[in-house]
Amino acid sequence: DFEASFIRLIDKVTNGSRIEINQTGTTLYYQPGLLYGGVLEHDCSPHRSIGYYLESLLCLAPFMKHPLRIVLRGVTNDQVDPSVDVLKATALPLLKKFGIDSESFELKITRRGMPPKGGGEVIFACPVRKVLRPIQFTDPGKIKRIRGTAYSVRVSPQIANRIVDSARSILNKFIPDIYIYTDHMKGTSSGKSPGFGLSLVAETTNGTFLSAELASNPQGQGTAVLPEELGLSCAKLLLEEIYRGGCVDSTNQSLVLLLMTLGQQDVSKVLLGPLSPYTIEFLRHLRSFFQIMFKIEARPPHEELKGGEKVLMTCVGIGFSNLSKTIK
Repeated sequence: DFEASFIRLIDKVTNGSRIEINQTGTTLYYQPGLLYGGVLEHDCSPHRSIGYYLESLLCLAPFMKHPLRIVLRGVTNDQVDPSVDVLKATALPLLKKFGIDSESFELKITRRGMPPKGGGEVIFACPVRKVLRPIQFTDPGKIKRIRGTAYSVRVSPQIANRIVDSARSILNKFIPDIYIYTDHMKGTSSGKSPGFGLSLVAETTNGTFLSAELASNPQGQGTAVLPEELGLSCAKLLLEEIYRGGCVDSTNQSLVLLLMTLGQQDVSKVLLGPLSPYTIEFLRHLRSFFQIMFKIEARPPHEELKGGEKVLMTCVGIGFSNLSKTIK
């Protein structure tokens, strides 16, 4: 169901795509069209969060014919996909490093929606670029501050404060500069289901963003989560992500590798933490689509780079340029 919704979204964004699915829904024939863009709206399936749809839009948006401005409706935060908060805090600065930046570049949450019913709304706008610039992003720097959002919808506003207190109890031992916003949505802007959660982002001196997040169990599924426990485990997840380290956190590894591949014919380097299974599979896809191989060097931890094993990824871009971009 959510996959069908995703195919409809791709169909809206492109012009001239041809899609055929057989009756049992097991094979898909897809002939891609031009990436068109423009101003669009899409109702996402409530089975997966909007982050699932945004991840692919972030890959495609810079190469449209017209700047994309899309309103997505559905579930903004769930337990499976990266939430909109995390993508806003980590993926947007990452795209800016590749030279995708203007006033119109934004990701805004107008309503929150929790599973199972959703009812959230997000506006995503992205400019188009002809070429991407190559990056040398090998020094992650030191953690200088931690920011976060504790949100609660259709539950007591006190819950957000309880999450913040418990998360700070762990993180204060690590670094003093912590600020976690509480975001309590009321009325129509709170979607259709109750829930709460926390997203944390650690920022380093060199502009690296590492993120972690947790959401409460959907209404009527599983056991109830205490806000204190949720805060504690989310703080531990963030520390785990910081231990893994690298210049890009594990949710955006595949995005950065794709943008490096599509860069100009120049060398790009990025230092990542341990590769997630998804990223490893993604590298195989890059090899089959673009015939591009990354040079992968393991960096054992030493005095400066503490934490987990690091991997230095190097590649030469294929020199992709956006042919459909209209020249003004």
